[in-house]
Amino acid sequence: MYEIFEHTADLGIRVRAETLDALLVDAARGLTAVIASDPARIEPAVEERFAVAGGDPAWLLLDWVAEVHAAFEMRRMLFREFDVTVDERGLEATARGERYDPARHSLAHEVKAVTQHDLTVQRTADGWEARFIVDI
Repeated sequence: MYEIFEHTADLGIRVRAETLDALLVDAARGLTAVIASDPARIEPAVEERFAVAGGDPAWLLLDWVAEVHAAFEMRRMLFREFDVTVDERGLEATARGERYDPARHSLAHEVKAVTQHDLTVQRTADGWEARFIVDI
């Protein structure tokens, strides 16, 4: 589960999930919802694989959502479905989506960057919780 909140001139995304894998999936979904007005309209037609090295959960989250953002900025890819697996080496993910089509997709915000400001990832009694800010 993710929720988007306003933060000064930016937007924040708070994520809660039972596992770290699920947390990272929902973080990517949250970022997609900041970029695209209606993520449900994104067809999972193309599959891309991602790998992020590292062991610190906060840096994995930051680097992972930065990869999803870069895919949109560089290749105009929007993703709707994500599978993420974290192990001691880092993260491996598969994302399914399609290229941005202005006839079918409306953009919600121009995301300039995913920032380190206010970045937190922590284990809780119920699983995991994270918070990160995107510069819009």
